[in-house]
Amino acid sequence: MSDSNDRRPLAVFDIDNTLADTDHRQHFLEGRPRDWDGFFGAAPADPPLARGVALAVEQAADCEVVYLTGRPERCRADTEEWLTRHGLPGGRVWMRGNQDRRPARTTKLEVLRRIARGREVRMLVDDDELVCQAARAAGYPVVLANWAADAPELKSAQEGEGRT
Repeated sequence: MSDSNDRRPLAVFDIDNTLADTDHRQHFLEGRPRDWDGFFGAAPADPPLARGVALAVEQAADCEVVYLTGRPERCRADTEEWLTRHGLPGGRVWMRGNQDRRPARTTKLEVLRRIARGREVRMLVDDDELVCQAARAAGYPVVLANWAADAPELKSAQEGEGRT
């Protein structure tokens, strides 16, 4: 983990469909009701997305890398183990509260403002276009992670159900 006194710029990375390929678990979101336990339970098997991982490793040379995910807190152990297993830089993982159902663009911008106090944010890397729009409008530099397969059910869930 990084030193809390670290003053390097921040590089903030989303996880699902930015670093981790969730395509193999999309089927859990296609039924009604959506199977969130199945969706998150399958996350440890996510293959890494090479472009996202390479960008995080590259940014770690000059930045403190942190992770800002819509995954619920109950997924912390699996998420941190996945990041380590796939060679991602050590860094704090910011997760959604288990009962927080607000849209990702709301929760992520709120956390981004908190972690950015007194710090330069070099970039936010996220696959959710609405999160990117909100961050850009708030003055943060954004990289849209457009290298994963399109996941319409996940996008719908991010906005409509506040689940990731």
